[in-house]
Amino acid sequence: MSGRTSTGGPSTSPLADAPVVAEVVRSGFVESVHHGIVVATAADGATVLALGPVQAPVLPRSSLKPLQAVAMLRAGADLSGELLALACASHSGEEIHQQGALATLRSAGLDEDALQNTPDLPLDPDVRGRWLAAGRAPTSLAQNCSGKHAGMLAACVAAGWDPSTYRDPQHPLQRLTVETVEELTGERVAAVTVDGCGAPALAVSPAGLARAFGRIAAADPGTPEGRVADAVRAHPRHLGGTGRDVTLLVGGVPGLIAKDGAESVYAVGLADGHGVVVKITDGAERARVVVTTAVLRRLGVGRDDAQVAALLDQLDARAVVRGHGDVVGGVRAVGIA
Repeated sequence: MSGRTSTGGPSTSPLADAPVVAEVVRSGFVESVHHGIVVATAADGATVLALGPVQAPVLPRSSLKPLQAVAMLRAGADLSGELLALACASHSGEEIHQQGALATLRSAGLDEDALQNTPDLPLDPDVRGRWLAAGRAPTSLAQNCSGKHAGMLAACVAAGWDPSTYRDPQHPLQRLTVETVEELTGERVAAVTVDGCGAPALAVSPAGLARAFGRIAAADPGTPEGRVADAVRAHPRHLGGTGRDVTLLVGGVPGLIAKDGAESVYAVGLADGHGVVVKITDGAERARVVVTTAVLRRLGVGRDDAQVAALLDQLDARAVVRGHGDVVGGVRAVGIA
């Protein structure tokens, strides 16, 4: 192993040997590099691009939410449209997100007190600033996972399961979620941990996650997977928020679904069944979009659509390096084209 722990011993994580997938360039000089894992799968699940240990388990974090939403529907949750997209979201805490989570709760006969996700401030900087100026405290409703937690609670009520223990890994909903994730990824869940919001976080491989996103994106309409894909495509602002890269990507590329996750994970599914997963192994977010767009270009996204090509360029241009306030460089993907 090439990595070393804080005590000086070798790292036991396969992440330590991931290759360089992005460079940070300042005035033509490579200042830093980011290592990562990159995988793309075809509609039949076969791997068509692999950089790094693509079969090693990682924590997708919030990139797993569309799979969790499939489990909610299988449990009987009556979710559709913007509320189903919100169940997949790491939302910005805008008014539409908070009101949507409340609507999901009320549809199940519950209120905000039923939420057990960790209280937090809204993600959107403007909304957060107004929130703090008003002297408001963090709340579970404002936290970016409230749509997912509201959806989980709605699923519990629909199935007749105890909603007060829905975060317990042994709860029927969480067991169903593991089964659903294993079915869609085609592999066993390698570990069950605790996510930042308090719900279980499941470890699967990047290759498995890519297969799952391809399957969801290409699923037949009316199936739980197809319903999730349709909701995400129709309501990208509920999936992320105003100006968010995931919202722009889903809204701008026909047939595409995507979900960003903490610690620099990005998962994408295309309507033809291709799946893409990027994991930047140091957890820094500045490289993940640039690497993801490079993979999409390699798969042909934007090749025959000038508007889509321009959108991918626009997303890349957000990763800038500044000197004295001026743009003097940026982040570029390597090893993918």
